[in-house]
Amino acid sequence: MDIEGKSVLVLGGWGLVGSAVCRRVMQRNPSRLIVTSLLRTEAEQAVAQLRTEFPKLRKSTFISWWGNIFVRDALKDKSRSEILSNEKLRAMLVEDSLDDLTEKVLRRASLYQLLTKFRPEIIIDCVNSATAIAYQDLFQVAREVVTAMNKSKSAGRTEPRFYETIERLLCTLYTPQLIRHVQILYQSMNQAGTRIYVKIGTSGTGGMGLNIPYTHSEERPSRVLLGKSAIAGAHTLLLFLMGRTPDAPITKEIKPAAAIAWKKIAFGEIKRQGKPILLFDCPPEKAIPLEGKLQVRYTASDKTATWTSLNEPLKSVFIDTGENGIFSRGEFEAISTPGQMEFVTPEEIAQDVVFEILGGNTGHDIINALDNATLAPTYRAGFLFNSAIKKLEKLEKEHGVESVAFEVLGPPRLSKLLFEAHLLRLAFSDMKSVVHTETRAISKRLFSLISENKKLRAEIISIGIPILLPDGKTLLRGPEIKIPTFRGINEFEITLKHIDLWAHDGWVDLRGANIDHWKDRFRKIMRNVDLIPSGDTSSQFLRTNEYWKNFTEIDPGKIVGWIFSEEEQGMRMKA
Repeated sequence: MDIEGKSVLVLGGWGLVGSAVCRRVMQRNPSRLIVTSLLRTEAEQAVAQLRTEFPKLRKSTFISWWGNIFVRDALKDKSRSEILSNEKLRAMLVEDSLDDLTEKVLRRASLYQLLTKFRPEIIIDCVNSATAIAYQDLFQVAREVVTAMNKSKSAGRTEPRFYETIERLLCTLYTPQLIRHVQILYQSMNQAGTRIYVKIGTSGTGGMGLNIPYTHSEERPSRVLLGKSAIAGAHTLLLFLMGRTPDAPITKEIKPAAAIAWKKIAFGEIKRQGKPILLFDCPPEKAIPLEGKLQVRYTASDKTATWTSLNEPLKSVFIDTGENGIFSRGEFEAISTPGQMEFVTPEEIAQDVVFEILGGNTGHDIINALDNATLAPTYRAGFLFNSAIKKLEKLEKEHGVESVAFEVLGPPRLSKLLFEAHLLRLAFSDMKSVVHTETRAISKRLFSLISENKKLRAEIISIGIPILLPDGKTLLRGPEIKIPTFRGINEFEITLKHIDLWAHDGWVDLRGANIDHWKDRFRKIMRNVDLIPSGDTSSQFLRTNEYWKNFTEIDPGKIVGWIFSEEEQGMRMKA
């Protein structure tokens, strides 16, 4: 698509790649550019720099926004340490990542607020999401939980910080955070009207393998680093799924597999995590003997320390590689030498991003690569499909059974719909009879079937699918029910709203309203067939009169497949 005149949002626009992307995008004359960063100073600095580089454009062309896009709006400007140190704020993090995605959870998310406020047509995501999530260091937090557990066991009582460490662990779980982020991103882009989303991803190791010599700990390779790669891969596959969703924006990902450099080369203070590295000295005469125990860290007030502060920061020549930090000449040369990470420039990444948005094919879109590399449904399998169905039908007749649903595959809604269609087949045999029969009579006939057929009734409730009787107030069930889902809570309040929800998700529902819904489905199916031009024998139409066998029977599998594809908009987008 064309960028000119479009509203463009660059997430992480202050960073190394984000800055290059902003410059490249501006060459295509968007109507406005929203630049985001974690900190206000960064976002405003990025916008100020763009206004300097493009002085002829209106100041309103550039808009700054700041905050953490992975949390709710009320927390977006708080540091992670501030959130984790507060019991109330920790509870918010846990709730937002582990609870169901409700409308309330969606609307309070900072990413939702951002997208629905500015409604960008194009989003370029330069945030290093894998780093942001994986460098919370799940392994360290897990070790803290184990330590607290062991202390509690030794003391015979729960240590004061035991529950806090557990909450911190729940706040740090990688997968729930990533899934919730993608869920919110997808829903928010839909509501904002976004047409294309391009992610700048990562391999996590700069393109190197498990033999990567750079590590964050004594083990090689570092689990934290591998955690980053794991999250990066999971993120890519979630975007792959989003790219196969019919109502999602066009989804692309550029995944650099090298170090990215550089922002500037200079002389000055050397900083780590934004703070200057202070110089200390320990002369030989103050060396400590290696005996007893070795302390890894000392507090500032520790009187056994043998070093002295020089009260000045480390200064040297450095190369600034943006989010990856600053390197000395030696570090940069070692990492970039042939056979190591080597590097790619942010301008090359930005060029690929813009070219992909414009409809070009750089060959670097990971989502497209996965589309072409995955093994799709085959002609052979399609040819064998009818043979499998016939063998199943033959065995059903031989053994005098109806193979409807087992609730092994899931979801419970699939089993519920299959059994409801099966009941209608047993009672009426064809769709037209259902449509032309009064609702109350259908409900009564289905209730009679359930009442008289013990074997059928047992098959349904034994797989965890209860049967809601026509009065809507009584339920047939076995020892286990699949809906509502057991998540540690065993009792739920019974309300009409809950009954409607549970019946929709996984209860065979004999109430009149549900019968009316089935009649409407059958009418729509028959109406769709009637719309096919008489005599049209082309490949244009799949579900023809012949497909439905002239409506002389009710086939639960076909009908539920139609429901999932058409009624619930769950159709496969790509073959």
